[in-house]
Amino acid sequence: MADKKLKVAFIGTGIMGAPIAGHILDAGYPLTVYNRTQAKAQPLVDRGAELAATPAEAAAGADVVFTMVGYPEDVEELYLASDGLLTASKPGAILIDLTTSSPSLARDIAGAAAVSERTAFDCPVTGGQAGAIAGTLTAIIGATEHDIEPVRELLATFTSRIFCFGGAGKGQAAKLANQVSLAASMVGMADALSYAQQAGLDLELTRDMILTGTGKSGAMEQLAPKALEGDWKPGFMVKHFIKDIGLALQEAEEYEIALPGADTAYALYDMLDAIGGAELGTQAITLLYAEEADAAAAGLDWSRYTQDEDACGCGHGHEHGHGEEHECCHGHGHEHGEGHECCHGEGRHHGHGDGHECGCRHHGE
Repeated sequence: MADKKLKVAFIGTGIMGAPIAGHILDAGYPLTVYNRTQAKAQPLVDRGAELAATPAEAAAGADVVFTMVGYPEDVEELYLASDGLLTASKPGAILIDLTTSSPSLARDIAGAAAVSERTAFDCPVTGGQAGAIAGTLTAIIGATEHDIEPVRELLATFTSRIFCFGGAGKGQAAKLANQVSLAASMVGMADALSYAQQAGLDLELTRDMILTGTGKSGAMEQLAPKALEGDWKPGFMVKHFIKDIGLALQEAEEYEIALPGADTAYALYDMLDAIGGAELGTQAITLLYAEEADAAAAGLDWSRYTQDEDACGCGHGHEHGHGEEHECCHGHGHEHGEGHECCHGEGRHHGHGDGHECGCRHHGE
């Protein structure tokens, strides 16, 4: 059947899902959309998409079903519940999950789909909101080139590059590798800007210099300008980045390997979440290094970090949502060595002199 006649359903029209679905619609595919908050899907409906009342209704007549939701538990419910997509979609349908989720869950879904005469594969994307809007995302797929051939042109409507890793769950694993690299880059970007500021350097000039050398990173190139402008709007939310890093650390625990860069990033982003930064963009990590008044102006509240301690002593009392194996805010339970306490590195000595705690400036001021 010709690609242009494929009927498409898109479930999850959030920050990235909406522009992705928009590209599919613009390419001429009949599109049905569903989102828990209907208002977020309304602009697509205004442009010609049909609105479904439930995910099952959206999937019922579709040849291809895309999903892009928040967390692995959302993906599991969406696909594997008794009224989930594996039941609601028609035999022969192709189900493509764009969510960054668990590799093992992706394998489970693919296996269940094969048994029920559907095809399902994991296809997380990278490129952020800007890439989704521009239609230049990178697709990271847990399938073979042959597997994706029926939907290659459809995927091309919102991507500029496609990488096939050959098997169910491998797209998710590759995306987590990307997030591990990004995590360390975000910390490096924030560290570099903080150091340059304390050294009295022109921050814009310093950034331009770094981008000419081996210190260059996507974080410094794309997100540092937002931080320098005080733009904390999310292209990718802190809470979702915490989820991604947590998934990578859980996988690393299974492989019995350490990821110290990702571990440090997790601790810092968990701190940012604790003081109210969950729905800011990931560039807001730089606010951990800022004067308290500047952080407050961005909506952060350091008093939340020292309020009633929760069961693991993190001092912020929020729910972490990492499951039964969650230990002390890391979600993976491995040991960090002497001197590491709880989730934010309190008690670690970084070599910055007395009074420095947590890798942030304001605690020692």
